[in-house]
Amino acid sequence: MTASRPPLAVTGIGLVTPAGHGAEPTWRGVLDARSTAAPDPALAGLPVVLSCRVPGDSAALVGGRQPWRLDRATRFAIAAAREAVADAGLEPARWDGARVALVLGSAAGGVGSYEHAAERLRTLGPSAVSALALPAFLPNMAAAQLAIELGTTGPVLHTATACASGAAAIHTAALLLHTGACDIALAGGTDAMITPVCVAGFARMKALSRTTDPARASRPFDADRDGFVIGEGAGFLVLERRSDATSRQATPRALLVGSGTAADAYHPVAPHPEARGLEAAARLALAEAGACPDDVDHVNAHGTSTPLNDSAEARLIDRLFARRPPSVTSAKGALGHTMGAAGAIEAALAVLTVQHQLVPATAGFAVPDRDTGAIDLVHGGPRRQRLHLVLSTSAGFGGHNTALAFAPAATPGSRHRDEDAMRVAVQERAGSFGASRLTVAP
Repeated sequence: MTASRPPLAVTGIGLVTPAGHGAEPTWRGVLDARSTAAPDPALAGLPVVLSCRVPGDSAALVGGRQPWRLDRATRFAIAAAREAVADAGLEPARWDGARVALVLGSAAGGVGSYEHAAERLRTLGPSAVSALALPAFLPNMAAAQLAIELGTTGPVLHTATACASGAAAIHTAALLLHTGACDIALAGGTDAMITPVCVAGFARMKALSRTTDPARASRPFDADRDGFVIGEGAGFLVLERRSDATSRQATPRALLVGSGTAADAYHPVAPHPEARGLEAAARLALAEAGACPDDVDHVNAHGTSTPLNDSAEARLIDRLFARRPPSVTSAKGALGHTMGAAGAIEAALAVLTVQHQLVPATAGFAVPDRDTGAIDLVHGGPRRQRLHLVLSTSAGFGGHNTALAFAPAATPGSRHRDEDAMRVAVQERAGSFGASRLTVAP
């Protein structure tokens, strides 16, 4: 069993999602439990019509003179990473880059740039393929571009575990911190897979929802779920040892107290019927946190809105937490499935859930089935809850599973925390979370 390790401070988060550019609009959108699915003209002629796209011009997210050199997924990653670093109060120009690790997960790398280059080769010939095609679509290049921008000369790694890639990046970054390989770790995930080949492939597998109603297409754990809505985006966390965060007077949003990863070794695309790999990952994360299933207050579920995943995950939650059922939510009802970015985006949402002691509802859910009715799924509106330990779970094709355990930076139930919660509630009713860090004014 994994030994307990010291918790790590989450000192910054950054998000680019279909709900908006930044952590604040994403948090608002998820709290509103509104679907971001919409008809997508780019999917004309394909079997599905809906996607969850990041709004606006992705080139404007990164600025500069030549954003067109970068794949869409890389642009998302740069924007989210910049926000996370700023949120942590760090200045890349002043840090020792050799002591900064960067771990980025993605399921498909620059697949949009690859498809574009392949189409030009097919229709126009070899001379029409840009010399920049390879640097745009190779899977490692988003991490490489970030390292160049931020001046990180420590470990720079790419994780590719399908839809668990972003969570696996956070797990890997935590290991680097625990071994002393770095002092600061920037970890996250990015993907931009709303492309003809990706959508056609998922549709042929019957993994995508065929529903045309945007409000009902992505409906995690619902009895009528028929697949996910493909999304895109990026999410990043800044992790530090708590002593280092304290020494530079940084205020953690939450603590990463455990992480674990395990494989199903079962099927190329179907989850294990009893979610054995996900259970193993969850138990490893809890063991590292020095906790047991009874200690978990909330599960930020993978919750894809596919029949097989949601049934297996719901049965696992019911079995693993039978003595003390936690609340459960899935962000994919609001954001769609952002693929390799999902685990990192949902980790950031788990951090905000812990920080604000507020559980977002699951958008799109209406009626449970035999399996999903056994869990305490939050729906209809956010739930105020006292949270000491939150588990965020991620799973991917090939049987890759990762679980991340988060705890408050301050103890829930203390006078300080109760006062914070009251301030948050007041600002929620006023429709504002205040400053960009989403903290509340004293």
